[in-house]
This record gives sequence, structure tokens and C-alpha cells, in this order.
Amino acid sequence: MSAIDLAHLREWVGTSQTDRDLLSSRHARLMAATLGLPQSDIVDGGPLRPLWHWLYFLGGEPPAGLGPDGHPARGGFLPPVPLPNRMWAGGELEFHASVPLGALVEKRSTIVSVDHKQGRSGELVFVKVRHELLYDGVNALTEHHDIVYKGVSAVGTTTTGTEMPAAQHTRRIKPDSTMLFRYSALTFNGHRIHYDADYCRDVEGYPNLVIHGPLNATLLAGFAEEVCGRPLKKFRYRGLKPSILGNELTINAAPDGDQLVLWVSLPDGSVSMRAEAMC
Repeated sequence: MSAIDLAHLREWVGTSQTDRDLLSSRHARLMAATLGLPQSDIVDGGPLRPLWHWLYFLGGEPPAGLGPDGHPARGGFLPPVPLPNRMWAGGELEFHASVPLGALVEKRSTIVSVDHKQGRSGELVFVKVRHELLYDGVNALTEHHDIVYKGVSAVGTTTTGTEMPAAQHTRRIKPDSTMLFRYSALTFNGHRIHYDADYCRDVEGYPNLVIHGPLNATLLAGFAEEVCGRPLKKFRYRGLKPSILGNELTINAAPDGDQLVLWVSLPDGSVSMRAEAMC
């Protein structure tokens, strides 16, 4: 029988919290610098780019409030799942209205569900969180974020076997440790898998630093908007295999009816992240 007390963890379902933040254009320009994008058009009143809201509403736990992995200690807003590894598994976003940089925005977050499964590598707990961004009292963005907790296991060495269409648009990028450091700093992400190589190998079982799942998703969303030539309406993404530092990433897109299919492929042909976008 699992040691996971699912009934206890589900006591967190319905828990909510609210935060407010100013969408600083300066912070957005630092993000552009991190990705090697032009900064001249990133000014107050300009549009918040897709998924760049992850640069804001950042928590600030003191050292005593952090777990050994660099994440905030278990409990609090998120349930105290006892499994050691936490991963950003995927999510779905619906963009209802544009939000300008320089605006004061409210974020409402609610625990939607907690589920326990037995995977091939052991026990898994999935926590779904709904986030809503409100600007001038109007809900501008609805996001459902999936977090997975798992035990320690060998990762990053097998392919997913995911079949993808022929890419009609591609771009290559090779993240380096500086990009990972800057993105961690911009999102105040203390997870040690992104900067502590010894911890990656010895504790969580990765062969090298892990490229942030949110960073991959942000690259895909930005590419989708570029290919579409207009703002996104919906975006759904799912992490399939960790992207490891040292690998060149290929960002791909192909039309599929009224949506775009997008994916991050690795040098061995496997897929790290898959997404669908509607513009």
C-alpha cells in the first residue's frame, strides 16, 4: 500500500491565494536579453508576451523556508506531497484579453485537484492549479498548471517514441549555463537542477543541468505567435522528456487544421516538449 495519504493531500483542494504585481517593462527587457531578442519595443504600454507572466508574482521564501531541492518547503499553498522530486509537467492557457506592460495586475490561484498514480518509474502525484490574471477587473488569462511529484529515478536516457508531423517551420537554439542562470534569476527559481550539476547527478539522477520546462514552453509559445503573425488565443503544452544542458534544441511547428502543433526535439530525434496553439 502506498505511503501517500491522498485523502490528506486532497484537503488542499479549493485552497486559494491572491497576489498583485506591477508588470515591469524593465524585467521584460531582461527576459528579452536572456533570449537574445530585441529590447527596443519592450516598453510600458506594450503587450505582455505569451508566458512572460511567469516573470512576475514571484514568491520570496527565506533560506529557512526552502527544502533541500531549493524549492519552497512542502506545505503552505501547495500540498505537502512526500515524494522528493517536483517537476513542471505541463499546462493549458487561454488568453482572453491583452495585458500591457507597466500595468498593476492581480493573480488568483486555486488548487483544483490532487491525484495519485502508479507510473512505470514508481509513484506519481499530480497537482493541478488554476491561475487567473485580472487587469482592470477583467479576467485576461486563465491558466491550468500541472505539477508532478515523483521519486528519484534514472531520467533523460530514453526516447519518448512520440510521432510528430513534418516540421514546416524550425529554429535551433543551444541554451548555455548563462541562459539557465539568467532565467532562474528572472523567475526567482531556486530549484537546484538548473544550476547545481553535482546535485543533478547525485540526488535527482540527471546527467547534467536541466533546461527549465517553463523556458521551453516560453520558446514554443513565442515561436507559435511569430508563425501565426497574431496573438495567441490558446496554448497547451506537455513535457515529455527533460532537456539537458549541452544539447541543441530544435523548435518546430506544423499546421494541423485550425491550430499549430509545436515541439522541442533533441539531437537523438526524441521530443522533449509538445504543444498546440490556436491564434
